[in-house]
Amino acid sequence: MRVALAQIVSTADTDANLRTVAEYSERAAEQRADLVVFPEATMRAFGHPLREIAEPIDGPWARSVHELAERLGVTIVVGMFTPGDGGRVRNTLLAAGPGGRVGYDKIHLFDAFGFRESRGVQAGDDPVTIAVAGETVGLTTCYDIRFPDLYTALAHAGARVQVVSASWGAGPGKLAQWELLARARALDTTSAVIAVGQADPGTVGVDVDPSAPTGVGGSVVVSPFGEVLHRLGAEPELLVVDVDVAAVADARMTLPVLDNRRSGLA
Repeated sequence: MRVALAQIVSTADTDANLRTVAEYSERAAEQRADLVVFPEATMRAFGHPLREIAEPIDGPWARSVHELAERLGVTIVVGMFTPGDGGRVRNTLLAAGPGGRVGYDKIHLFDAFGFRESRGVQAGDDPVTIAVAGETVGLTTCYDIRFPDLYTALAHAGARVQVVSASWGAGPGKLAQWELLARARALDTTSAVIAVGQADPGTVGVDVDPSAPTGVGGSVVVSPFGEVLHRLGAEPELLVVDVDVAAVADARMTLPVLDNRRSGLA
């Protein structure tokens, strides 16, 4: 599977962010990518009002992404916001491709490090997988990466590739935690992990709300044995790589943690 990591800086301007999605997706398609992964909150960066721009996955913003994916013949995974209950929104990963479009609503909300995502965001309930190039891919978002049971559930649902899109908060040790957690989730499930975060807005001179998690970069591709195969810096960048999904089958034969796991202990 050929995967493009689209590490961008999104802003408050949803139209400008859509143009960025188109630019990076077109460049990825030129390099024959099957899957293009954008960060969480690509539709609008955190630190700006979200309710006013939230729309369903059959709305105009998501429809534009889907039309782009169909035209290019790729699957695009991109963070957006959809309407929730009681005036809240859902933090949704849109997966759009030639086969249609689905949404994954972030299950674990970031009520940590002094930020309370649950004030304006409604949590999802259901894990979601998609099919890309004949492979099953699990979808997760940012804070989800701290909860291994979700990744185990996705692996048991057939996922050999796990995607996590993030807008990771800055702070002491946070970048190291991001990479450590991506490696841990790969080892937990003997899966390939594609972890794509927002780039650091400071690298392109974008002013942000310092209380909001607006990105630190550091996107990675991790092998099923927890080895970091590719790593990006803090700046916006597009990286297209081949992911050896066959290595997942070999890892699961060598290290059968999914088969050896005992349930019901927690």
